[in-house]
Amino acid sequence: MKWAFIYTLDDPAEAERRDMVGSLVCVGIRSIEEAPAVACQLIEDGVELIELCGGFGGAGLGAVVTAVSGRVPVGAVFYGVDASRGLQRLFGSPEPGPHNSAPT
Repeated sequence: MKWAFIYTLDDPAEAERRDMVGSLVCVGIRSIEEAPAVACQLIEDGVELIELCGGFGGAGLGAVVTAVSGRVPVGAVFYGVDASRGLQRLFGSPEPGPHNSAPT
């Protein structure tokens, strides 16, 4: 089975990256918004399953699922609450917003 893992690149100026590891195609993209088109191209290239990195969140996953229209299964990595301290150490605290506002 040929499958793919799509992730976002650290540097959005970097060109898309594709690496093969056995039957796995690893695709680094500049932004989550590119993922639906990339996923459709991967299907055309014979991929039978797509996994998304944890940074895609629910909206990114939904966009890819919609784009592939059930042609292949699409899954995503999600982190549990127990990973929050490590994620904050790696990526810093999130910016205040409607779902993670700063205390008042």
